[in-house]
Amino acid sequence: MRKLKITELGRLTADEYRTSDKTPLAVVLDHVRSLNNVGSVFRTADAFRLEAVYLCGITATPPHAEIHKTALGAEDTVAWHYYRETLDAVAELKRQGYTVCALEQAEGSISLERFVPDRREKYAVVIGHEVKGVRQEVVDACDICLEIPQYGTKHSLNVSVAAGIVLWDFFRKLYHPVFD
Repeated sequence: MRKLKITELGRLTADEYRTSDKTPLAVVLDHVRSLNNVGSVFRTADAFRLEAVYLCGITATPPHAEIHKTALGAEDTVAWHYYRETLDAVAELKRQGYTVCALEQAEGSISLERFVPDRREKYAVVIGHEVKGVRQEVVDACDICLEIPQYGTKHSLNVSVAAGIVLWDFFRKLYHPVFD
């Protein structure tokens, strides 16, 4: 097996990406403090051609060198919006017809492997602060709560790891293969 060169991958240019069809999926960062996590989420959003990243509260916004370090330019191609209040972002997404899902361990949460999304719907996933998670008032405003099953001694995953898992799962279940 030969490892492919970057020139053999057939990736979109930045201009092609901006005008391409997007996966009807958005991600909302609720007071995420690590700029590396923000950059990683941008890069994951680019990989699955998400519609947008919503940056809320203390979450930093581009342009920023620390975001760029992990985003590698995805912050320049993926649409993003800043909201001072996460609840305003959630309300706007609901107005646009999104089903908004909090990614959090909560009473009544649905384990990700058992969640069956409706292919006719648009979804937004809210991911929270590295220590505090998604704030309760935001969980209350969401339509559903999803949880990534975990079986070890730790009770949480890194923000960018959790984002990668849940965004891939949505993409796989809903939209793959959506781009021909």
